[in-house]
Amino acid sequence: MSARKSAPQRFLMEGPPVEQPALRILHAHRIMAISTLRPDGWPQTTIVGYANKGFDLYFLIYRASQKFANIQLDDRISIAIGAEPPEMEQIAAVYAAAHAREITEEIERHEAWRLLMERHSNLAGFQIPDASEAVFMRAACKYVSVLDFSQGVGHREQLAIDDRGVPEEIEVVTDNWGVSAASNGPDTSGRAKS
Repeated sequence: MSARKSAPQRFLMEGPPVEQPALRILHAHRIMAISTLRPDGWPQTTIVGYANKGFDLYFLIYRASQKFANIQLDDRISIAIGAEPPEMEQIAAVYAAAHAREITEEIERHEAWRLLMERHSNLAGFQIPDASEAVFMRAACKYVSVLDFSQGVGHREQLAIDDRGVPEEIEVVTDNWGVSAASNGPDTSGRAKS
């Protein structure tokens, strides 16, 4: 059985950015998986806390970490954000390719710390980490994929983000595999499928 796929819909965003599924999902979470490339070419994925301002993601890592060393060699990262919902129709996740850089300006470091403290109440009472030990990072999303099954099983959107952090092009695709799988129902016969 082959999956049915609707034709992609493309349109350009004009005007100010609007709250759309990717931003709603980014605002609703605090933890993300981040993948970097090791010097030997193997990917490395870890979990970090984050805060976002639009499509800019802020996170804090140790200066001596493998993750920071990887980003210094290649600033391209991949992130994944989502949760396991009780029902498939509630799946909502964001995957993004981004460029990450160290925040070195003091004003921007304090702003990143403020955003992280707002999102992560467990940081209350801590002082801003010393720059010699911890690194504030800003990841600017370039390509974003959104799964939002509340709009239909298989619904996804792919966005290209411009340098201002505004989606310039969105492709909407719905893979209808969920509809065909649900209409066939579960196989309870116990017979092998041909």
